[in-house]
Amino acid sequence: MPPQGTEPSARARELVRGAYDLHVHVEPDLATRRIDDLGLARRFAELGLAGFVLKSHYAPTAERAAVVRAAVPGVRALGSITLNAGVGGLNAQAVEIAARGGARIVWLPTVDAENEASEEGPKPAKQPVWRKIQDEFEAAGVAGGPVPLDGKLAPVLEVVARHGLVLATGHLGRAEIHRVVDEALDTGVTQVVVTHPDYPTQGVPVDEQRALAARGALLERCFAPIHTGKVSWEMTFAAIRATGPEHNVLSTDLGQPANPPVEDGLALMADRLLDAGFTEDEVRRMAVVNTRMLAGA
Repeated sequence: MPPQGTEPSARARELVRGAYDLHVHVEPDLATRRIDDLGLARRFAELGLAGFVLKSHYAPTAERAAVVRAAVPGVRALGSITLNAGVGGLNAQAVEIAARGGARIVWLPTVDAENEASEEGPKPAKQPVWRKIQDEFEAAGVAGGPVPLDGKLAPVLEVVARHGLVLATGHLGRAEIHRVVDEALDTGVTQVVVTHPDYPTQGVPVDEQRALAARGALLERCFAPIHTGKVSWEMTFAAIRATGPEHNVLSTDLGQPANPPVEDGLALMADRLLDAGFTEDEVRRMAVVNTRMLAGA
């Protein structure tokens, strides 16, 4: 197997064919990214990857995804919306508009989550690029402030359920994640993803991850936080084994200039998982079967 961060093996490339990457950060964006969405679509087409979800912390991406699909036939780019202050926080109308425009995933607050603003709990030693953007908003006097999970959550969940969208927990804290999963499933949301549960600001213990999976949530394992040392490979392997590959989904969270190419991320994960003893069927379940299910493919 090649060292981490280098070219994936041919075996891994073949194993992830047909996969969707449900979590990418590419240009246009407020931060500098490694590739733009059209360039990524062309690379996905060359490698036999089915598609990707465009994630922005600041702007809805459904209309942008539609342009990518038209420009690069054969690769299905999908849009999303992240409920930070820039779209009005827990704004049910914004979710309705995104859904009608073809969005697939609704992320609950990320950069504006109360959990991220809290001084409590562990934080990664190397801060993400969006921290600088948040500081710039503050300096310019246009910061929106943390987005609380208040009475506006229920209307958002109702829109997600009615349109059959995927709900992702974003950067919510550990206790909030449990609340949201329960309320979403009770509302009729059928697909809930716990966003990188092992990330320091989420910090969901494995026993709680098992409980979330038992209730019907999928657990997202992202390449970028592992590659940069915020989450260990050993922790990732242990959490997947404890919860079962059927309850896990792989994504990359890539696009940062210093990290490996976005289109390599899933295959690089596959190589590491295979090397750790996971079977090809288990890897394909997480990388292809589960991602295609969430993409509605």
